[in-house]
Amino acid sequence: MRKIQIFDTTLRDGEQAPGAAMTIEQKYEFALQLARLGVDIIEAGFPVSSPHQFEASKRIAENVKGPVIAGLARSVEKDIDAVYESIKGAETTRLHTFIATSPIHMEYKLKMTPDQVVENAVKAVSYARNKFAQVEFSPEDGTRSELDFLYRIIEAVIDAGATVINVPDTVGYTMPDEIGHIFSSIMNNVPNIDKAILSTHNHNDLGMAVANTLAAINNGAGQAEVSLNGIGERAGNAALEELVMALNVRKDLHEIDTNIDAKQLFYTSKMLSTIIASPIPRNKPITGANAFAHESGIHQHGMLSNRETYEIMTPESVGREASEIVLGRHSGLHGFTKRIKELGLALSDEQIGTAFKVFLSLADRKKEVFDEDILQIAGSVLGKKSHFYDLDYFNVTSGNAAIPTATVRIKVKDEASEEAATGDGPISAIYQAIDKATGITGKLEEYHVNAVTSGKQAIGEVSVVVLIDGKQYNGKGSSTDILKASARAYIGALNRFKLSVENAGG
Repeated sequence: MRKIQIFDTTLRDGEQAPGAAMTIEQKYEFALQLARLGVDIIEAGFPVSSPHQFEASKRIAENVKGPVIAGLARSVEKDIDAVYESIKGAETTRLHTFIATSPIHMEYKLKMTPDQVVENAVKAVSYARNKFAQVEFSPEDGTRSELDFLYRIIEAVIDAGATVINVPDTVGYTMPDEIGHIFSSIMNNVPNIDKAILSTHNHNDLGMAVANTLAAINNGAGQAEVSLNGIGERAGNAALEELVMALNVRKDLHEIDTNIDAKQLFYTSKMLSTIIASPIPRNKPITGANAFAHESGIHQHGMLSNRETYEIMTPESVGREASEIVLGRHSGLHGFTKRIKELGLALSDEQIGTAFKVFLSLADRKKEVFDEDILQIAGSVLGKKSHFYDLDYFNVTSGNAAIPTATVRIKVKDEASEEAATGDGPISAIYQAIDKATGITGKLEEYHVNAVTSGKQAIGEVSVVVLIDGKQYNGKGSSTDILKASARAYIGALNRFKLSVENAGG
């Protein structure tokens, strides 16, 4: 089985996406995770572009072991020298240099003739070949370049010392059959192509980046340039996680392997999302919240019988937890019954039937029915209380020169319990006080804030996951006051815990 190299450009091309800038420390920490993920080459940055880029590349090169460390440079000596000085401390170094080769770029951007472009490229590669262990050359906008000119410049730079030839679809214009033809033509028409690794780098402007990468690999590319979550210029790059799983799942078709540890994919994707504060779209393949979620009753029934009916890979294979049965208006009795049992609720078949009718009525009014709703439905069927704790009052004192302190009054049945506590911040203080008032100790595992409306008086929605007695409980709260929303969300999780305990006995 042929193995291809994974060249990760999250820290270079990926960081060029608007809003994706990272600190030096963040780039370093993410580079360490890329090494754990198993990428073969890390493109650490564009060192000549700023002191920040230089220092980040230098820190990564000196401290991240395993992958080849690459730096980007235009085909000019100043850029090449900057890359050398920044990454010379790496175990293995690679210069990635480029110059545009398409007619439109040469005429309007470079204002150079084809002969001048070839001369410039050869000069840059010749200058670099004794400074770096590896030299990669990219004909920018390569897929919109004339094939005969591509053959010419590729042959020339290989003769000059290039060890990797990367042909980028810089503007995401090419279709899979076209890029397949380009790569097979290069393999068949460049006499010395066997002396270099052919690489592909595809942008996603028309949604073809991963498909184009696969087409290039199947036609001779031995390296794929990708980024986590597909971030990058404009619509981004081919997504590393999507490419890797396409190759893993369809080994029967491609017979190609990588060094990537697929079980690290979900964590790495979430880590990047947190660093750049860019949520992963729910419907994103592999790492999106809906990728292994099923709401349709037909799908749920199939999944409960045999997960392979509707899943072509397991969530565990990419480092995720088990598949999720999402309950909504499209769900059926099988999915509802399974969730009732998972929540530890002791309902008879008749009671489940009654609860399911109430559930369907509620599902018609809500996009999604949560565990708390199911617990309340079950409580009503069993004739038990469905709500235990209510927030009556809270007050917080905080500041950069004060210890955050919170006082809360919680209604417990017909009585009120008032407690005060301190914390690392105002929300921590509120949660500590709620624990004391309810007598329940919860550990906050996840905390998310979303704006439900816009403007200065926007309503914020807080979602939490709280660990109590070894089990996770979700809670949600909303308010124009984010502290109040946070308190409501936490109390919601405690209510869900209490309902689960009360209802478990039937």
